[in-house]
Amino acid sequence: MTDATHLTPRAAFETLLAGNGRFVAGSPAHPNQDAARRAQTAPSQAPFAVLFGCSDSRLAAEIIFDQGLGDLFVVRTAGHVLGPEVLGSIEYGVAVLGTPLVIVLGHDSCGAVGATREAVAAGTSGEGFVRDVIERVTPSVLAANAAGYTDNSDFIDEHIRHTTTLMLERSHILADAVSAGRAAVVGLSYRLVDGTAQLVTTRGLDAAAPAAA
Repeated sequence: MTDATHLTPRAAFETLLAGNGRFVAGSPAHPNQDAARRAQTAPSQAPFAVLFGCSDSRLAAEIIFDQGLGDLFVVRTAGHVLGPEVLGSIEYGVAVLGTPLVIVLGHDSCGAVGATREAVAAGTSGEGFVRDVIERVTPSVLAANAAGYTDNSDFIDEHIRHTTTLMLERSHILADAVSAGRAAVVGLSYRLVDGTAQLVTTRGLDAAAPAAA
């Protein structure tokens, strides 16, 4: 299996982008998805990336990044909103499993961002626990409004940047890992139509990398 402890954050990111490139090109390798890999990963796991993304059914992480069993440690919530259990899960991936890369994955046509934009404009909020999702996305929408953005893609990118910043502000474990060079946090925006993962923001990589195409 890919040993995360032997990968730099940059190498892990390039591995992820290469998988997305195969998916976009329509030539996925479907790695690490056989019985041998199942047996290999049964005793332990060493994923090379923690992927924190939106729960949207169109963002199946192992498919869009062409990965297999044991490759990704996946955490998902609607609108990739952060809570204590989410931060604990991400910290587990980095601190316990030694994963060198954390991805924040947003996407176009995000229902959570769209609903929050509508709620902010109307001065309303959602019902039930959807209200909590809207409240957590609201700071991103307000920041985008203050910046004068009107295009939905700009709101999505702002929310990805906000999530990345908030994650590092709230978790000293993640912030310390990034500062020490043991991990990096990267924000990507996924395009539903063409399948590409576009780079939005990075923390801890030595240089910005191009998005897969």
